[in-house]
Amino acid sequence: MRGILKSLATTLSTFSRRPVTRLYPEGHRDLPERDRAFPVLLWDKDIDEPFCTGCHACERACPVECMTVTMTDNPNHTTNDGNSKRRKIVDKFYIDYARCMRCNICVEVCNFEAIAMNNTWQGHETSVYDRADLVMDLPQLLVQSKAKQLEEWVPE
Repeated sequence: MRGILKSLATTLSTFSRRPVTRLYPEGHRDLPERDRAFPVLLWDKDIDEPFCTGCHACERACPVECMTVTMTDNPNHTTNDGNSKRRKIVDKFYIDYARCMRCNICVEVCNFEAIAMNNTWQGHETSVYDRADLVMDLPQLLVQSKAKQLEEWVPE
């Protein structure tokens, strides 16, 4: 009889507790400050062009070879006006998020600080039905930076 009362007390105390689960789509946990999701490209708002020059440093350093980069001459670069200091600019940029292991090496080797790790929940929630939809091209990689949706992480 004593065992039955103990188990009944345990069951009733469980009912009085607050729920532990979160309502996922409506409420998110706070992301850690130095969290890494997937890499995205950054947009230079002053000159209105991407920071990326297509130098292939990130492509060469990627251990899983998930990046493809091509460069072209920058139409904004003029020797007289000096609109843009970049002679070359990225033409095509693809990242296969299905292969990316989020190692942050591409951010570290970029000489122009043109790549950042997406530190928002949009960078984590990338579920699709077809793996081909995880290959991101240049406009898709720049959309969050253009819309100022990325939070800047400042080292201490």
